Amino acid sequence: MSAASRPKEWVRRALVCGTLLAAAALGLPAQNARAMPADPYPSGPTLVVLLERLQDLYLRAEEATETYDQAESELSENRGKADRLDRQLAEERTALADARALAGQLAREQYKEGGVSPYLSLLLSGDPQDAFTQSHMLDRAAGSQAELVAQLENGEKRIAALSRAQQHALDGSLQLADRQRDAKEEIEKQLATVEQILAGLTGTQLADLQRLEEQGIDRAQEAFLRSGQLGSLSLAPSKVGNSALSFAYAQIGKPYIWGAEGPKAYDCSGLTSQAWLHAGTPIPRTSQEQWKQLPHIPLNLLRPGDLVIYFPGATHVAIYIGNGLVIQAPRPGSVVKISPIAANPILGAVRPDSDEPSMRHYVSPTAPDTAKDRASQGGSTGS
Repeated sequence: MSAASRPKEWVRRALVCGTLLAAAALGLPAQNARAMPADPYPSGPTLVVLLERLQDLYLRAEEATETYDQAESELSENRGKADRLDRQLAEERTALADARALAGQLAREQYKEGGVSPYLSLLLSGDPQDAFTQSHMLDRAAGSQAELVAQLENGEKRIAALSRAQQHALDGSLQLADRQRDAKEEIEKQLATVEQILAGLTGTQLADLQRLEEQGIDRAQEAFLRSGQLGSLSLAPSKVGNSALSFAYAQIGKPYIWGAEGPKAYDCSGLTSQAWLHAGTPIPRTSQEQWKQLPHIPLNLLRPGDLVIYFPGATHVAIYIGNGLVIQAPRPGSVVKISPIAANPILGAVRPDSDEPSMRHYVSPTAPDTAKDRASQGGSTGS
């Protein structure tokens, strides 16, 4: 059974890493947290409900983030297309103007030279060879004029088609800008609700929430490793994959900011796309497109550098580093870090360098303990 299809209780307990860091980022140290009247979140089963609520809010925010990122990517592509069409239109208009000028010149010359028929010119000419030469020139002029007429017609058609394509690109850009604006509003709405919930928790509630989160991630990781889905923990990356990994390691500690793709901050797919771009292998910007376009691989063949895709909608992604761990940009309020592979419900995995062989000699980098989630410390990670 895949992680994505496990019972809801597992999903509920496997809250994404960063909830407490989000509280810290919002300026909510435990000793200063304001208690809500009647304390609606005491320790006990209702904490699970709170975790589920926070997970849902973060998931909605990340779905909107990926929509925002996709719109940004398509908007950039559309703007580039519109610029290219502008240049093509300018070139076509210049060529059309030149063709019209040449057609006018040929028409004037043919009029001046064509007042007498070639046959009559032959009869009147004292030099028959000159008459034949003149006739040949007139025929060539007529042929050139026909070609120019066709060129003018084709040029006008190309300009009309380019104008329509340019307008289509501009209309598409407006629609994408609207979609991006709506996604931005959705992100801000969901994160504002998270802030409101966290602002109403006491220090004790935050600590309980953190413990429940860590316990859920530990159990999820243990269950995933016991399932045997992961296969060997010691596979090596390709040389290109190793370059992507080196980039990802260098970003550890940088903040998560939705829509960011470096160099100072990242969202989840911003990190993975930039890692592979810096390795010389451009991949799609968003986790959904990475899942859609890149070659899928079974989890038991995972090697460092592969991308692990999460949630049924493919709305989160991390880069696998081996030993059952990933580097990810988790959620707002958190930072790029090393996490257990099963910290989120796994959808599957993709390999950007599927044609590249694994390295024969590979030594996995050692990251500081401060780069890891607490839930990834100890034997349950398989490290």
